[in-house]
Amino acid sequence: MTANFLIGLREGLEASLIVVLLMAYLIKTGRQSLLPRLWAGVGLAIAISLAFGALLTFGPRGLTFEAQEAIGGGLSIVAVGLVTWMVFWMARTARSLGSDLRSHVDKAADGAAWGLVLVAALAVGREGLETALFIWAAAQATGETTFPLLGALLGLLTAAGLGYLLHRGVLKVNLGRFFTWTGVGLIVIAGGVLAYGIHDLQEAGILPGLHSLAFDLSAAVPPSSWYGTLLKGTLNFSPATTWLEAGAWLLYVIPVLFLYVRANRSHPPAAAVKTSAPNATVALQQ
Repeated sequence: MTANFLIGLREGLEASLIVVLLMAYLIKTGRQSLLPRLWAGVGLAIAISLAFGALLTFGPRGLTFEAQEAIGGGLSIVAVGLVTWMVFWMARTARSLGSDLRSHVDKAADGAAWGLVLVAALAVGREGLETALFIWAAAQATGETTFPLLGALLGLLTAAGLGYLLHRGVLKVNLGRFFTWTGVGLIVIAGGVLAYGIHDLQEAGILPGLHSLAFDLSAAVPPSSWYGTLLKGTLNFSPATTWLEAGAWLLYVIPVLFLYVRANRSHPPAAAVKTSAPNATVALQQ
């Protein structure tokens, strides 16, 4: 639940920040009449993300066990790739996010009526699709459905509340620092999802080594115990891990964390982004 709360909070706050920046720019430039188009795009993005999540959840049913494991393993690896790209993308583009969005708004406002709808749908929809896929993969890894969904929902609601407070100027948050540290957490979580995806592909018979264990801590960390459940829910830790799973985790987490920390250190602080409220800013410095 904790891992999925972090996923929902991180991705939801990215989407909320995009909406806040778009709203602030429309209001600042006297284009309040375009706000319904913005919200139409946001609504479309949410609908598409929910439909994608439903497809992931119910689509594989009725297939053989091996086919379900192959699909689950493949999509878990895709989810890890998307999340990895997302955290590096935010580290690289946080400084220019506001100006890029303003440029897209200017082009859309001068074009067809559906242009701004498309801008909002694409900007928010990208976050929504990534969230749906990664939450689904994380839920598959833990073997639970209710608690991961509840955690993700709480994270998304918290992000929406923070976005509202940012828009009203009530709250000032160093989002650069927030995204940096949550990025570190997501990389560790993604390592667990990757290991689980490898396990799925082993169970599907696509990868070898299903019964070749690097370690088995089931006696010390029973999966049904509260601490076993906690480790599974937060880090996707499996007490019985194959050599291939352990190798994939190490080869992913260690170099990706190193490159991520180096990427964040290489970017100088960015200027704060102004919201629509008087004297309110959203700090994006790294």
